[in-house]
Amino acid sequence: MSRPSGAAKPARARTAYVCAECGAEHGKWQGQCAGCGAWNTLSEFVVEPAAKTAQAARRGGWAGRADAPRVTALKDVRHTEQARVSTGIGELDRVLGGGLVEGAVVLVGGDPGIGKSTLLLQAVARMATTLPALYVTGEESLAQVAGRAARLDLPLDGLQALAETGVETILAHVAGMAAGARPRLIVADSVQTLWTESLTAAPGSVSQVRESAARLVRYAKETGTAVFLVGHVTKEGGIAGPRVLEHMVDAVLYFEGESGSRFRVLRAFKNRFGAVNELGVFAMGDKGLKEVPNPSAIFLSGGSTRQPGSCVMVTREGTRPLLVEVQALVDSSPLSNPRRVAVGLEQNRLAMLLAVLHRHGGVVVGDQDVFVNVVGGIRVQETAADLPVLLAVLSSLRDAPLPEKTIAFGEVGLSGEIRPVPNGEERLREAATHGFKRAIVPRANAPKAGALKGLEVIAVERLADALAAV
Repeated sequence: MSRPSGAAKPARARTAYVCAECGAEHGKWQGQCAGCGAWNTLSEFVVEPAAKTAQAARRGGWAGRADAPRVTALKDVRHTEQARVSTGIGELDRVLGGGLVEGAVVLVGGDPGIGKSTLLLQAVARMATTLPALYVTGEESLAQVAGRAARLDLPLDGLQALAETGVETILAHVAGMAAGARPRLIVADSVQTLWTESLTAAPGSVSQVRESAARLVRYAKETGTAVFLVGHVTKEGGIAGPRVLEHMVDAVLYFEGESGSRFRVLRAFKNRFGAVNELGVFAMGDKGLKEVPNPSAIFLSGGSTRQPGSCVMVTREGTRPLLVEVQALVDSSPLSNPRRVAVGLEQNRLAMLLAVLHRHGGVVVGDQDVFVNVVGGIRVQETAADLPVLLAVLSSLRDAPLPEKTIAFGEVGLSGEIRPVPNGEERLREAATHGFKRAIVPRANAPKAGALKGLEVIAVERLADALAAV
C-alpha cells in the first residue's frame, strides 16, 4: 500500500562506524581507520541525531514537566537501603553482596562449559517460586533447557522460558504479559546471540552486543526488573564484546576453574551494590553446582605428611579469609637463563622476590629453575603471599619441610623488611580455627590483646628473621 502524499517518512536511525582504538567516526565501513591506521577496528553504532533533541527542547522540552531535572543539594536527596532478594544460593548471594537488587543488571562471564547456564538456571528456578521470572535462551532450544532442569531436579513453578534472540521481540513479549505475570527477573543466555533491528550488523558483533545490552539495561532501570546477562570469554580472558559493556552493567562476575577440576570459583570484578573481588566457591556434581561451605578445606592438600616446598598462607578474598597452599619446586637449570614460572601468582613479582631472597636472605637461586603454584587453581592477587612464596622456595631448595601446622603471610619489601597486611588478626583466627599451631607474621600484625588460644605467633620484622624461624 502506497504512503499518502502528505504523510511524513518514518525517521530512520543513522548509523556510523566508530573505531574501537581511537574513537574516530566514519560514514561507511572500511578496513583501515583513517584516524589511527588500525585495521579491522570499525564497528557499526546507532547515532541519535542531535536535531531530534533540539527539536524536542523547542517544543517545550522539560518545561512544565513534574519530573524535570533540577539541581539539588546532595544532602537533601532521600535515599533508602537497597532491598535485596536472595537467589537461594548462598555463595552467589555472597558474591552479589548479599542478594540481588531490584533493577540490577549482572553480567556473568566464563569459559564455555564452566557452568554459567547451570548456575543461573538453578538460581532463577529457585527465585521463581517467589517472583515471576523469564529465562530467555538464544543458544539452546526450550527442550534442552527443560531437559537440564529435569536432570537437576529444579522446581519450575512460576518460571517461564522463551527461545528468542531479537531484543525488540523479547521486550514485546514481556510487555504483552499480564501485569501480575510480568517477569521481575530476566536471564538472557547469552548476550552474544542477541540482536536489534536498528542495526544491520550480524549478531555477535561488537555493535550488536553493545546496543542489545543497552536496550536491556534501559528496560531494567525503567521497570525495576533484575537482568542476568551471560557473556562468553575471548582467548585473552575478557568478555567478548566492547569493554564498555562492563561499564554499562551494575555487576561483573567471572567464573574460573581448571578444566579437569570439579571446583568452580565465581569472582566479582565489579559490583555497585557490594564488595568487589568477592569470591564464591562451588563444586560441580550430578545435580549441578553445589555450594562449598568451607572453601579453605579444598585449597589445602589435606595430607598429614609434610612435604618440602609447601607452605600454607592465609589470603583474603573480598570479605572472607581463605587458607591456600603455595607449592614451590626448585631444580638445577640446564639453561643459561633459568625459568621462573608462576601459576596463580604474578610472574614478575616472583622474579622480584627471588632477588630479595638473594640480596637480603643470602639464598642463591640464580642458577635454578623456580616453579611456584597455588593449589586449587585460585589466583592470589595480594602481597600477603610474598613471605609464604619465599618460605616454600627455601623449603624446596633445602629439601626440608617446614614445621608442621605452620602458616605464614606478609609482604616483603625490596629492602628485606616484612610489611603488615590488612586484617591480620582475622587471618590468624581463621588459621586457629583450622588447627594450625604456628604462625609467622609481620610484627605489626601480631595480636595486640594477647596470643590466640593454641596458636603460637612469631612476629618478624626482617626476611632474615623469618628464615631463621623455619
